[in-house]
Amino acid sequence: MDQEPFSFNPFDPDVRANPFPLYARGRREFPVFAHEGLPLFSVFRYDDIQAILKDPTAWSSIFPPPPGVEVRKDLPPSMLMQDPPEHTRLRGLVNQAFTPRMIRRLEQRMEAIADELLADALDKRRVDLVQALTYPLPVIVIAEMIGVPLEDREQFKHWSDGLVENLGLGIMGPEPPDIIARELAILDEMRAYFSRLVDERRRMPREDLLSGLVAAEIEGSRLSFDEMLQMLTLLLVAGNETTTTLIGNAAIELMRHPDQLARLRAQPELLASAIDEVLRFSSPVQVTVRRATRRMDVAGTTIEAEQNALVWLGSANRDESVFDRPNAFDIARDDNRHLAFGFGPHFCLGNNLARLEAQVAIGALVRHTKDFHRADEEPLPLHPSFIFRSFTRIPVELVPGP
Repeated sequence: MDQEPFSFNPFDPDVRANPFPLYARGRREFPVFAHEGLPLFSVFRYDDIQAILKDPTAWSSIFPPPPGVEVRKDLPPSMLMQDPPEHTRLRGLVNQAFTPRMIRRLEQRMEAIADELLADALDKRRVDLVQALTYPLPVIVIAEMIGVPLEDREQFKHWSDGLVENLGLGIMGPEPPDIIARELAILDEMRAYFSRLVDERRRMPREDLLSGLVAAEIEGSRLSFDEMLQMLTLLLVAGNETTTTLIGNAAIELMRHPDQLARLRAQPELLASAIDEVLRFSSPVQVTVRRATRRMDVAGTTIEAEQNALVWLGSANRDESVFDRPNAFDIARDDNRHLAFGFGPHFCLGNNLARLEAQVAIGALVRHTKDFHRADEEPLPLHPSFIFRSFTRIPVELVPGP
Protein backbone atom coordinates (compact mmCIF):
# COMPACT_ATOMS: atom_id res chain seq x y z
CA MET A 1 0.00 0.00 0.00
CA ASP A 2 2.89 2.38 0.80
CA GLN A 3 3.98 2.23 -2.86
CA GLU A 4 0.79 3.98 -3.94
CA PRO A 5 0.97 7.77 -4.47
CA PHE A 6 0.31 9.57 -1.22
CA SER A 7 -2.96 11.48 -1.15
CA PHE A 8 -4.38 13.24 1.89
CA ASN A 9 -7.84 14.79 1.61
CA PRO A 10 -9.10 15.79 5.09
CA PHE A 11 -12.65 16.12 3.75
CA ASP A 12 -12.83 12.48 2.57
CA PRO A 13 -15.25 10.62 4.91
CA ASP A 14 -13.07 7.48 4.80
CA VAL A 15 -10.01 9.50 5.80
CA ARG A 16 -11.92 11.20 8.59
CA ALA A 17 -13.27 7.91 9.91
CA ASN A 18 -9.73 6.56 10.34
CA PRO A 19 -6.99 9.09 9.57
CA PHE A 20 -4.31 7.35 11.64
CA PRO A 21 -2.74 5.12 8.93
CA LEU A 22 -2.37 8.18 6.68
CA TYR A 23 -0.94 10.22 9.55
CA ALA A 24 1.63 7.45 10.11
CA ARG A 25 2.63 7.32 6.44
CA GLY A 26 2.82 11.11 6.39
CA ARG A 27 5.20 11.10 9.36
CA ARG A 28 7.37 8.42 7.70
CA GLU A 29 7.48 9.62 4.10
CA PHE A 30 5.83 13.02 3.71
CA PRO A 31 6.33 14.97 6.96
CA VAL A 32 5.29 18.12 5.09
CA PHE A 33 2.74 17.45 2.36
CA ALA A 34 1.88 20.07 -0.27
CA HIS A 35 -1.81 20.19 -1.21
CA GLU A 36 -1.91 20.49 -4.99
CA GLY A 37 -3.21 23.80 -6.31
CA LEU A 38 -3.40 25.41 -2.87
CA PRO A 39 -0.92 27.55 -0.87
CA LEU A 40 -1.31 24.96 1.86
CA PHE A 41 0.81 22.26 3.52
CA SER A 42 -0.02 19.52 6.01
CA VAL A 43 2.54 18.96 8.78
CA PHE A 44 2.49 15.56 10.51
CA ARG A 45 5.44 15.21 12.93
CA TYR A 46 5.33 16.12 16.62
CA ASP A 47 8.60 18.11 16.75
CA ASP A 48 7.75 20.15 13.63
CA ILE A 49 4.26 20.91 14.94
CA GLN A 50 5.54 21.92 18.37
CA ALA A 51 8.13 24.23 16.78
CA ILE A 52 5.45 25.92 14.65
CA LEU A 53 3.02 26.40 17.54
CA LYS A 54 5.58 27.96 19.87
CA ASP A 55 6.79 30.61 17.38
CA PRO A 56 4.04 33.20 16.69
CA THR A 57 6.57 35.54 15.05
CA ALA A 58 7.27 33.13 12.19
CA TRP A 59 3.87 31.40 12.27
CA SER A 60 0.96 33.77 12.64
CA SER A 61 -2.62 33.06 13.73
CA ILE A 62 -3.85 36.10 11.77
CA PHE A 63 -5.26 35.40 8.32
CA PRO A 64 -6.23 37.97 5.68
CA PRO A 65 -9.90 37.86 4.65
CA PRO A 66 -10.69 35.95 1.45
CA PRO A 67 -11.05 38.05 -1.71
CA GLY A 68 -14.42 39.79 -1.88
CA VAL A 69 -15.26 39.25 1.80
CA GLU A 70 -15.94 42.50 3.64
CA VAL A 71 -14.51 42.72 7.17
CA ARG A 72 -16.99 44.05 9.72
CA LYS A 73 -15.37 46.49 12.11
CA ASP A 74 -17.88 45.60 14.85
CA LEU A 75 -16.59 42.00 14.84
CA PRO A 76 -12.93 42.05 15.93
CA PRO A 77 -10.98 38.83 15.41
CA SER A 78 -11.32 36.09 18.00
CA MET A 79 -8.44 35.69 20.46
CA LEU A 80 -7.64 32.49 18.53
CA MET A 81 -6.93 34.63 15.46
CA GLN A 82 -4.58 37.09 17.16
CA ASP A 83 -0.83 37.25 17.75
CA PRO A 84 1.14 38.86 20.57
CA PRO A 85 1.03 41.54 21.87
CA GLU A 86 -2.75 41.83 21.27
CA HIS A 87 -3.30 38.15 22.01
CA THR A 88 -1.32 38.57 25.25
CA ARG A 89 -3.53 41.51 26.31
CA LEU A 90 -6.78 39.65 25.59
CA ARG A 91 -5.62 36.44 27.24
CA GLY A 92 -4.49 38.33 30.33
CA LEU A 93 -7.88 40.02 30.66
CA VAL A 94 -9.79 36.77 30.24
CA ASN A 95 -7.49 35.04 32.74
CA GLN A 96 -8.66 37.51 35.39
CA ALA A 97 -12.21 36.23 35.01
CA PHE A 98 -11.57 32.59 34.07
CA THR A 99 -9.84 31.58 37.28
CA PRO A 100 -8.97 28.13 38.69
CA ARG A 101 -10.96 29.14 41.78
CA MET A 102 -14.09 29.60 39.66
CA ILE A 103 -13.57 26.19 38.06
CA ARG A 104 -12.99 24.45 41.42
CA ARG A 105 -16.10 26.11 42.81
CA LEU A 106 -18.13 24.43 40.05
CA GLU A 107 -16.90 20.88 40.69
CA GLN A 108 -19.65 19.86 43.12
CA ARG A 109 -22.27 21.39 40.84
CA MET A 110 -20.83 19.43 37.88
CA GLU A 111 -21.08 16.21 39.88
CA ALA A 112 -24.71 16.92 40.78
CA ILE A 113 -25.58 17.63 37.13
CA ALA A 114 -23.84 14.44 35.93
CA ASP A 115 -25.59 12.33 38.58
CA GLU A 116 -28.98 13.77 37.60
CA LEU A 117 -28.40 13.25 33.87
CA LEU A 118 -27.29 9.66 34.42
CA ALA A 119 -30.25 8.88 36.67
CA ASP A 120 -32.56 9.86 33.80
CA ALA A 121 -30.48 7.89 31.28
CA LEU A 122 -30.43 4.76 33.45
CA ASP A 123 -34.22 4.82 33.67
CA LYS A 124 -34.31 4.50 29.87
CA ARG A 125 -31.37 2.03 29.61
CA ARG A 126 -30.90 2.64 25.87
CA VAL A 127 -29.95 6.24 25.02
CA ASP A 128 -27.98 8.44 22.68
CA LEU A 129 -25.13 9.34 25.01
CA VAL A 130 -24.64 12.68 23.24
CA GLN A 131 -28.17 13.82 24.10
CA ALA A 132 -28.18 12.11 27.50
CA LEU A 133 -24.81 13.26 28.88
CA THR A 134 -22.00 14.53 26.66
CA TYR A 135 -23.89 17.57 25.32
CA PRO A 136 -26.06 18.70 28.26
CA LEU A 137 -23.34 18.61 30.94
CA PRO A 138 -20.91 21.07 29.25
CA VAL A 139 -23.65 23.37 27.98
CA ILE A 140 -25.28 23.60 31.43
CA VAL A 141 -21.89 24.24 33.04
CA ILE A 142 -20.83 26.95 30.59
CA ALA A 143 -24.27 28.60 30.79
CA GLU A 144 -24.04 28.71 34.59
CA MET A 145 -20.43 29.92 34.44
CA ILE A 146 -21.27 32.77 32.09
CA GLY A 147 -24.40 33.53 34.08
CA VAL A 148 -27.19 33.07 31.56
CA PRO A 149 -30.62 31.55 32.20
CA LEU A 150 -30.64 27.77 31.93
CA GLU A 151 -33.75 27.86 29.77
CA ASP A 152 -31.63 29.51 27.04
CA ARG A 153 -29.28 26.52 26.72
CA GLU A 154 -31.00 25.22 23.57
CA GLN A 155 -30.37 28.62 21.99
CA PHE A 156 -26.71 28.27 23.02
CA LYS A 157 -26.56 24.86 21.35
CA HIS A 158 -28.15 26.25 18.19
CA TRP A 159 -25.58 29.06 18.01
CA SER A 160 -22.65 26.77 18.77
CA ASP A 161 -23.69 24.16 16.18
CA GLY A 162 -24.16 26.85 13.55
CA LEU A 163 -20.74 28.37 14.16
CA VAL A 164 -18.77 25.10 14.12
CA GLU A 165 -20.69 23.20 11.43
CA ASN A 166 -18.45 24.50 8.64
CA LEU A 167 -15.40 25.34 10.73
CA GLY A 168 -12.27 24.98 8.62
CA LEU A 169 -14.08 25.15 5.29
CA GLY A 170 -12.34 28.43 4.43
CA ILE A 171 -8.91 26.81 4.80
CA MET A 172 -9.26 24.90 1.52
CA GLY A 173 -10.90 27.75 -0.41
CA PRO A 174 -13.35 30.66 -0.04
CA GLU A 175 -16.41 29.93 2.10
CA PRO A 176 -19.70 30.07 0.15
CA PRO A 177 -21.50 33.42 0.67
CA ASP A 178 -24.59 31.73 2.16
CA ILE A 179 -22.49 30.11 4.91
CA ILE A 180 -20.78 33.43 5.72
CA ALA A 181 -24.19 35.14 5.85
CA ARG A 182 -25.56 32.46 8.19
CA GLU A 183 -22.58 32.77 10.55
CA LEU A 184 -22.88 36.57 10.63
CA ALA A 185 -26.60 36.28 11.39
CA ILE A 186 -25.78 34.05 14.40
CA LEU A 187 -23.22 36.58 15.65
CA ASP A 188 -25.82 39.35 15.31
CA GLU A 189 -28.28 37.31 17.39
CA MET A 190 -25.59 36.76 20.02
CA ARG A 191 -24.74 40.48 20.00
CA ALA A 192 -28.36 41.41 20.76
CA TYR A 193 -28.62 38.73 23.46
CA PHE A 194 -25.40 39.53 25.30
CA SER A 195 -25.74 43.31 24.96
CA ARG A 196 -28.61 43.22 27.45
CA LEU A 197 -26.76 40.91 29.83
CA VAL A 198 -23.57 43.01 29.76
CA ASP A 199 -25.60 46.13 30.60
CA GLU A 200 -27.16 44.26 33.53
CA ARG A 201 -23.74 43.17 34.87
CA ARG A 202 -22.36 46.69 34.60
CA ARG A 203 -25.21 47.87 36.81
CA MET A 204 -25.36 44.84 39.12
CA PRO A 205 -22.28 42.56 39.04
CA ARG A 206 -22.66 38.92 40.10
CA GLU A 207 -20.19 36.14 40.87
CA ASP A 208 -20.12 34.83 37.31
CA LEU A 209 -17.80 34.83 34.33
CA LEU A 210 -19.66 37.59 32.50
CA SER A 211 -19.26 39.95 35.47
CA GLY A 212 -15.58 38.99 35.60
CA LEU A 213 -15.12 39.86 31.92
CA VAL A 214 -16.88 43.21 32.44
CA ALA A 215 -14.62 44.05 35.41
CA ALA A 216 -11.29 42.72 34.05
CA GLU A 217 -8.62 45.40 33.70
CA ILE A 218 -4.86 45.43 33.02
CA GLU A 219 -2.97 48.74 33.16
CA GLY A 220 -6.13 50.65 32.35
CA SER A 221 -7.09 48.34 29.45
CA ARG A 222 -10.51 46.68 29.46
CA LEU A 223 -12.39 44.48 27.03
CA SER A 224 -14.60 46.40 24.63
CA PHE A 225 -18.12 45.06 24.15
CA ASP A 226 -17.15 43.66 20.74
CA GLU A 227 -14.11 41.92 22.24
CA MET A 228 -16.32 40.57 25.01
CA LEU A 229 -18.77 39.22 22.43
CA GLN A 230 -15.97 37.42 20.60
CA MET A 231 -14.71 36.02 23.90
CA LEU A 232 -18.18 34.76 24.84
CA THR A 233 -18.52 33.21 21.37
CA LEU A 234 -15.19 31.45 21.83
CA LEU A 235 -16.11 30.24 25.33
CA LEU A 236 -19.48 29.05 24.11
CA VAL A 237 -18.00 27.03 21.25
CA ALA A 238 -14.95 25.78 23.19
CA GLY A 239 -16.94 25.18 26.35
CA ASN A 240 -19.58 23.21 24.49
CA GLU A 241 -18.28 21.54 21.33
CA THR A 242 -14.81 20.42 22.36
CA THR A 243 -15.80 19.19 25.82
CA THR A 244 -18.85 17.36 24.45
CA THR A 245 -16.47 15.68 22.01
CA LEU A 246 -13.92 14.81 24.71
CA ILE A 247 -16.55 13.12 26.91
CA GLY A 248 -18.02 11.25 23.94
CA ASN A 249 -14.61 10.08 22.70
CA ALA A 250 -13.74 8.90 26.21
CA ALA A 251 -16.88 6.75 26.38
CA ILE A 252 -16.24 5.37 22.87
CA GLU A 253 -12.64 4.39 23.60
CA LEU A 254 -13.56 2.73 26.90
CA MET A 255 -16.24 0.71 25.06
CA ARG A 256 -13.71 -0.23 22.36
CA HIS A 257 -11.14 -1.23 24.98
CA PRO A 258 -13.04 -3.21 27.65
CA ASP A 259 -9.77 -4.17 29.36
CA GLN A 260 -9.10 -0.48 30.03
CA LEU A 261 -12.67 0.08 31.24
CA ALA A 262 -12.25 -2.84 33.66
CA ARG A 263 -8.95 -1.34 34.81
CA LEU A 264 -10.59 2.03 35.42
CA ARG A 265 -13.36 0.39 37.46
CA ALA A 266 -10.72 -1.39 39.55
CA GLN A 267 -8.48 1.69 39.83
CA PRO A 268 -10.62 4.85 39.82
CA GLU A 269 -7.53 6.86 40.75
CA LEU A 270 -6.52 6.46 37.06
CA LEU A 271 -9.41 8.68 35.94
CA ALA A 272 -7.31 11.82 35.29
CA SER A 273 -4.71 9.77 33.43
CA ALA A 274 -7.48 8.07 31.40
CA ILE A 275 -8.85 11.42 30.23
CA ASP A 276 -5.36 12.54 29.17
CA GLU A 277 -4.97 9.31 27.21
CA VAL A 278 -8.26 10.01 25.41
CA LEU A 279 -6.97 13.50 24.60
CA ARG A 280 -3.88 11.93 23.04
CA PHE A 281 -5.43 8.88 21.40
CA SER A 282 -8.61 10.48 20.01
CA SER A 283 -7.94 14.22 20.14
CA PRO A 284 -11.17 16.27 19.92
CA VAL A 285 -9.41 18.93 17.82
CA GLN A 286 -7.41 17.15 15.13
CA VAL A 287 -5.86 20.14 13.40
CA THR A 288 -5.12 23.82 13.65
CA VAL A 289 -3.60 26.23 11.14
CA ARG A 290 -0.82 28.83 11.01
CA ARG A 291 0.34 31.30 8.33
CA ALA A 292 4.04 31.64 7.52
CA THR A 293 5.16 35.27 7.89
CA ARG A 294 8.42 34.61 6.01
CA ARG A 295 10.03 31.80 4.01
CA MET A 296 10.40 28.82 6.34
CA ASP A 297 12.06 25.42 6.12
CA VAL A 298 10.09 22.61 7.75
CA ALA A 299 11.59 19.10 7.59
CA GLY A 300 13.43 20.01 4.38
CA THR A 301 10.38 21.53 2.66
CA THR A 302 10.22 25.25 1.88
CA ILE A 303 7.03 27.02 2.88
CA GLU A 304 6.86 30.52 1.43
CA ALA A 305 5.61 33.61 3.23
CA GLU A 306 1.78 33.82 3.24
CA GLN A 307 1.39 30.09 2.74
CA ASN A 308 -0.53 28.17 5.40
CA ALA A 309 0.40 25.11 7.42
CA LEU A 310 -2.21 22.66 8.67
CA VAL A 311 -0.64 21.23 11.83
CA TRP A 312 -2.19 17.87 12.59
CA LEU A 313 -2.39 17.56 16.38
CA GLY A 314 -4.01 14.15 15.97
CA SER A 315 -0.91 12.96 14.10
CA ALA A 316 1.55 14.50 16.57
CA ASN A 317 -0.22 12.63 19.35
CA ARG A 318 0.51 9.27 17.64
CA ASP A 319 4.16 10.08 16.81
CA GLU A 320 6.36 7.01 17.35
CA SER A 321 9.39 9.18 18.16
CA VAL A 322 7.60 10.64 21.20
CA PHE A 323 5.17 8.00 22.47
CA ASP A 324 5.86 4.37 23.29
CA ARG A 325 3.28 2.11 21.59
CA PRO A 326 1.45 5.17 20.18
CA ASN A 327 -1.46 3.14 18.77
CA ALA A 328 -2.19 1.46 22.10
CA PHE A 329 -4.87 2.96 24.34
CA ASP A 330 -3.31 2.85 27.81
CA ILE A 331 -5.10 4.73 30.60
CA ALA A 332 -2.02 4.48 32.86
CA ARG A 333 0.38 5.94 30.27
CA ASP A 334 3.36 7.80 31.76
CA ASP A 335 4.84 11.00 30.32
CA ASN A 336 1.80 11.82 28.19
CA ARG A 337 3.10 14.96 26.42
CA HIS A 338 0.18 15.21 24.04
CA LEU A 339 -0.60 18.38 22.07
CA ALA A 340 -4.39 18.04 22.21
CA PHE A 341 -4.68 21.50 23.80
CA GLY A 342 -2.08 23.00 21.49
CA PHE A 343 1.25 24.46 22.57
CA GLY A 344 2.83 27.86 23.11
CA PRO A 345 0.93 31.14 23.49
CA HIS A 346 -2.34 29.65 22.24
CA PHE A 347 -2.33 26.69 24.66
CA CYS A 348 -6.02 26.15 25.45
CA LEU A 349 -7.19 28.52 28.18
CA GLY A 350 -9.99 26.15 29.19
CA ASN A 351 -7.91 22.97 29.45
CA ASN A 352 -8.49 22.58 33.20
CA LEU A 353 -12.24 23.02 32.79
CA ALA A 354 -12.42 20.49 29.94
CA ARG A 355 -10.37 17.94 31.87
CA LEU A 356 -12.49 18.37 35.01
CA GLU A 357 -15.81 18.08 33.16
CA ALA A 358 -14.64 14.94 31.36
CA GLN A 359 -13.40 13.41 34.62
CA VAL A 360 -16.71 14.18 36.33
CA ALA A 361 -18.80 12.80 33.43
CA ILE A 362 -16.80 9.60 32.89
CA GLY A 363 -16.37 9.08 36.63
CA ALA A 364 -20.15 9.23 37.07
CA LEU A 365 -20.76 6.94 34.06
CA VAL A 366 -18.39 4.30 35.46
CA ARG A 367 -19.67 4.68 39.03
CA HIS A 368 -23.38 4.41 38.19
CA THR A 369 -23.16 1.48 35.75
CA LYS A 370 -22.22 -2.16 35.91
CA ASP A 371 -21.61 -1.98 32.17
CA PHE A 372 -22.17 0.24 29.15
CA HIS A 373 -21.73 -0.77 25.54
CA ARG A 374 -22.71 0.21 22.00
CA ALA A 375 -26.42 -0.33 21.37
CA ASP A 376 -25.82 -1.21 17.70
CA GLU A 377 -22.98 -1.74 15.24
CA GLU A 378 -23.92 1.08 12.87
CA PRO A 379 -21.02 3.44 12.01
CA LEU A 380 -21.07 6.47 14.29
CA PRO A 381 -21.96 9.65 12.34
CA LEU A 382 -19.09 12.13 12.10
CA HIS A 383 -19.30 15.82 12.93
CA PRO A 384 -19.49 17.84 9.68
CA SER A 385 -16.24 19.77 10.33
CA PHE A 386 -12.92 18.04 9.64
CA ILE A 387 -11.37 20.12 12.46
CA PHE A 388 -12.96 17.79 15.02
CA ARG A 389 -12.80 14.06 15.68
CA SER A 390 -16.34 14.03 16.96
CA PHE A 391 -19.46 11.90 16.60
CA THR A 392 -22.95 13.39 16.60
CA ARG A 393 -24.72 10.26 17.93
CA ILE A 394 -23.46 7.54 20.28
CA PRO A 395 -26.24 4.96 20.90
CA VAL A 396 -25.45 3.01 24.08
CA GLU A 397 -27.01 0.41 26.34
CA LEU A 398 -26.56 1.20 30.03
CA VAL A 399 -26.60 -1.53 32.69
CA PRO A 400 -27.27 0.03 36.12
CA GLY A 401 -24.75 -0.61 38.84
CA PRO A 402 -25.46 -1.93 42.33
